Amino acid sequence: MAKFELKLPKMGESVAEATLTAWLKEVGEKIEPDEAVLEIATDKVDSEVPSEVEGVLIEKLFEIDAVIEVGQTIAIIETDSDIPVNVPQVTEVTPNAEPEAAIQIESSIEKVQDTISSISSNDARFYSPLVKNIAKKEGISQSELDAITGSGKEGRVTKNDILSYISNKSHSVSSEAAKPVVTSTPKVPTATMTSTASTVNPVVSTGEDEIIEMSRMGKLVSKHMTDSIQTSAHVQSFIEVDVTKIWNWRLGIKDTFKAREGQNITFTPIFLEAVAHALTVHPMLNISVQDGKIIKRKNINIGMAAALEDGNLIVPVIKNADQLNLIGMTKRVNDLALRARTNNLKPDDIQDGTYTVTNVGGFGSIMGTPIINQPQVGILALGAIRKVPAVIETNEGDFIGIRQRMFLSHSYDHRVVNGALGGQFLKTVKEYLEAWDVNRTL
Repeated sequence: MAKFELKLPKMGESVAEATLTAWLKEVGEKIEPDEAVLEIATDKVDSEVPSEVEGVLIEKLFEIDAVIEVGQTIAIIETDSDIPVNVPQVTEVTPNAEPEAAIQIESSIEKVQDTISSISSNDARFYSPLVKNIAKKEGISQSELDAITGSGKEGRVTKNDILSYISNKSHSVSSEAAKPVVTSTPKVPTATMTSTASTVNPVVSTGEDEIIEMSRMGKLVSKHMTDSIQTSAHVQSFIEVDVTKIWNWRLGIKDTFKAREGQNITFTPIFLEAVAHALTVHPMLNISVQDGKIIKRKNINIGMAAALEDGNLIVPVIKNADQLNLIGMTKRVNDLALRARTNNLKPDDIQDGTYTVTNVGGFGSIMGTPIINQPQVGILALGAIRKVPAVIETNEGDFIGIRQRMFLSHSYDHRVVNGALGGQFLKTVKEYLEAWDVNRTL
C-alpha cells in the first residue's frame, strides 16, 4: 500500500491560494481517478479538485473555510500501489515575482536573524511565513504590520502588499529628506487626503431593517471595482449605431443556423467580432499599465461580462478573438455563457483578458458607464437595441424611417488613452457594424 498526497494544483499565474468550500468525499470513501474530492474558491472562480489516482481517502488536512496555498497537500489517499510516493517539500508560492527576484528575497530571508520581536498572527489577521520573514528582515513591528491594508482573502496581507508598503515607505522617507524647509504650506485638498482624513459615520440599522451578509464573490467584486476606480482615470465616450442591417440579417439566418449548428446565434458574437477588429486597428487599447510602463499585449483576448443567478458578475475570456470566424465566435460565446451560468468555468477560462465587453442592454439600459476591468484600459458597454424614428439620407433626399439603433458606451483609462484614441476606437466599431454585409453567409 502507498500513500498519495493530493495537492492544490496551479490555477493560473495570478492565483496563489484558494479557500476550501466543501469536501465531496469523506474519510474511508473510495475515490476513482479524476473524481472530484473537494470544492475550492479563489478570487477568480469556483472549481473542483479531482484525484489523480484510485484509492481511499484516509486523511483530510484542512477544514472547510481554510485558506490553502498552491502546492500544499490537502488530503492523503491510500492506493493499492506498493511504490512509495516521493513528496517534494512545499515552498512558499510567489507567482507574481520574477524568478531572480524571488531567489534574492528567499536568500535574504534565510540570513535574517531575529533582531526584533517576533511577528505573529492573531484573531483578526493571519500572516504567512513569507510575510513574517519579510517583516523581520525590514524591521517592521507587529503594530506596523497590523496597520497595512491587505488585498488577500479576508484582508490578509500578501507578499505584494508588504513589498509595496516597504517601497512606499522608502520613497516617502527619501522625498521628505529632499524637501526644502518652508515657513508655510498652502492646504490643497486632494482625493487621497480626503479619503484618509475623513471619518465615515457608521451605518445604524433599526430593528425593522434586514441585514444581509455579502457573499464572498460580492465582496471580491466590490473590492475589485473600488480598486479600479482608485487606479484608473476613467473617462467615457458614447456613440449611436444603426444596427438595422444586422437585425434583419440575423432574423433571416437564425433558424437555419440553429438547425445546422444546434445552437442559437445571438448579437453578442457579432459585436465581439467588431470589437476584435477595432482592437487590431487600434492596438494601443489592447494594453496594460505597470510601474510607469505600457505593456502592449500580443494576443487579443476579449472578456465578456456574464451575469450569475446570485446577481454577481463573472468575466470569462475569449482567447485570440481576432482569429475566430463568426461561427467559432458564436460557439465560444455560447459555451462560456452556459458554463458561467452552471458554475462550471475553469480558472483558465477567466485569465489573461486584454479588453472587456459588457451588455447593459440585456437589463433594459440604453447606455452605461462601466468600470474598467483591471489591469485592462478599456471596457465597452452595449446598450439595448431599440426601434426608433431616424433621419435616413439618400440620393433623393432625407426622410424619416424606423430603424434599429443602439448606444455604445466606451470607458477608458485616461492615463494612457486620450479622447481622440478612445473616440476613434468607438467610431471603428460603429463603422464595422453599420457596414454589415446583408448577403453574408455562414
